[in-house]
Amino acid sequence: MASSPSFLLAMAALAALLAVGSCGTLLTWTVGKGSSSTRLVLVANAAISEVSVKDKSATEWSDDLKESPAKTFTLDSKVPIKGPISVRFAVKGRGYRTTDDVIPAGFKPGSVYKTKEQV
Repeated sequence: MASSPSFLLAMAALAALLAVGSCGTLLTWTVGKGSSSTRLVLVANAAISEVSVKDKSATEWSDDLKESPAKTFTLDSKVPIKGPISVRFAVKGRGYRTTDDVIPAGFKPGSVYKTKEQV
């Protein structure tokens, strides 16, 4: 009876739901307009929060970047921001994640950087 058409259809529907539910969006960071040597504007392509950054020579993470508007995070610094830059962020219900050295030295507004993080 396990091979009846209705049972097979139900199993196929369940498999499709599981496949869709397990797919995430690969996170990308766009360096936003207004970025300079002392200002970093990052735009995420997915809903994340609590973004902080750290350049290669730093030992501590920055305070959380200011979020405004949605998915746009800004860091204003008194000293030049040097790449490569690692980014730490929170994903609702899944904790914190880090993308190491994702923003390279010499970043420019409009540049898009892909990560391997699914959110």
